[in-house]
Amino acid sequence: MGGSEEANKATSLHDSSSPSQPLLFKPPSIEEPDQPDQPESDPTQYLQISYNYGPRPFKDLPFVIFFVFVVLCTFGFGIFSVFHKNSNYSNLSSYKYDLNSNSCVKNSTFNGFHEPRFDFYSLSSPSSVFLKSLIWTLVVTLILSVPVCFLLLLSLKHYTKQIVYVSLPFFVVMPIFFNVYWFVACTVSSSCSDAFPLVYRILVLVFVFLIIGIIVWIFVANWHRVELTVKIIGVASDALSKNLGLFVVIPLLTLGLVVYYAPIVVFLVFARLNGKIVPKESKGEYKCVWKQDSWVPAYYTLAILTMLWSLTVMVEAQVYVISGTIAQWYFTKEDAKPRRSIRSSLRNAFGPSSGTVCLSGLLICFVRLVRAAVDSASQENVPGMVNLVLRCCVRALLSAVDFLNKFTINFVAITGEAYCTSARMTYELLKRNLLSAVFVETVSTRLLAGVTFVLSAIYAIVVCAILKAASSIGVYAYVVAALAWALLIIMLGFFVHVLENVIETVYVCYAIDRDRGEVYRTEVHEVYSRLPISRNHRSPVAPIAPVV
Repeated sequence: MGGSEEANKATSLHDSSSPSQPLLFKPPSIEEPDQPDQPESDPTQYLQISYNYGPRPFKDLPFVIFFVFVVLCTFGFGIFSVFHKNSNYSNLSSYKYDLNSNSCVKNSTFNGFHEPRFDFYSLSSPSSVFLKSLIWTLVVTLILSVPVCFLLLLSLKHYTKQIVYVSLPFFVVMPIFFNVYWFVACTVSSSCSDAFPLVYRILVLVFVFLIIGIIVWIFVANWHRVELTVKIIGVASDALSKNLGLFVVIPLLTLGLVVYYAPIVVFLVFARLNGKIVPKESKGEYKCVWKQDSWVPAYYTLAILTMLWSLTVMVEAQVYVISGTIAQWYFTKEDAKPRRSIRSSLRNAFGPSSGTVCLSGLLICFVRLVRAAVDSASQENVPGMVNLVLRCCVRALLSAVDFLNKFTINFVAITGEAYCTSARMTYELLKRNLLSAVFVETVSTRLLAGVTFVLSAIYAIVVCAILKAASSIGVYAYVVAALAWALLIIMLGFFVHVLENVIETVYVCYAIDRDRGEVYRTEVHEVYSRLPISRNHRSPVAPIAPVV
């Protein structure tokens, strides 16, 4: 570009009258230029947004301290429950009430131990054949899920349009096939036709076809969004293929969570053994029952809440690692390669930003628990206008928290700021650049979920056909195929979860690029620049065009 064009560009970037003014620069003071010592209302308003490669200060530290305190209390009381257990719990049936001592005493003539016997005949029973087929099918499915995810990633990278467009008809064909199949199978089977009359079968058949028609209408009405989302998924798949180490780190973090859960589950088991055998009167008769110590229910509550909070913290930590890794790739020159991006993201997630991750996990855990309570209360059909208004208000509040949390962890992984600061700056960043916070999530999530459903359903049909031909488990082949479908869709769901976080991270990086007036990834700008502007912040000013 020429010097005049660069001067015009710099002037436009600093123009405070433009709605697309970036968050990075402080506009020059016009009214009072001689008062530089006047305090600013928001010290973070004019900070330069970019990936923070340097040392990061600890943020939201009280929340990680509180999280560690809760975990230590859970483990401390759990260890106490192990050493304070009452071994008489397993011999409860050997105790009887003694009238003389007015207490429960052990019956010396009772021998509650029975030597276990192994039934060798059970190995050849039909249930054993079913169990053997189930185990082998699930093991093979788990092994095959790894290359399936890898091939799906490569296919989405190079043939995104073909994969999506080939899968779209199956969104309709598969439900139609299963709908017709069960109707015919139930009609042919005498037991099913007797238990399920023809009128009800026809009603269910028509109802499912009605749902399929609604799905078709949704696709037709949002076809322009599908075409744009296809390109977004292609860009995200390319970014993920450049950071394949995430497929090793994220499962290892999940495995670490399982290992962390193991002692807590053991503590919960031993907590049941803390109590004593006491007599209880029932209909004029005394019998011996087990009475838990008063602290056991409270420990159950503490341990379950700790497990739920730990789960949401691990999910947010995984999002942080994915976002930090992809952001480092994004803000690196195309001819260069980021070094130790995953390692630095892990260090930041469990180091300076651990408090922010714990706070985000706590908010998500709170939202999930409250939403579950509200849904449970709504199923009870409690009458009254006050209850209805309260449920609506709570749902609105929870939706607001979800919106606040959207893209916040992605922004924290990039800048290292505190949670509240990142939430505010993310909202301002998207608002300034006329970008929506919901378009990318809603369309891409549903499209990827549809692709994984189709692949899993095809795999389940193949498994069912093989079991029908090569085994003698009969109708249990449908059960094994259904479980194989569930396992594969869980594994593909993990892949989709990672890819969705990549899409969101690239979206935030694109917004930062747009705000700075720079272009780090031309292929990303060519796709994301076609996103519709936010309806809440629509402006006659044209968006910033990518600089090539």
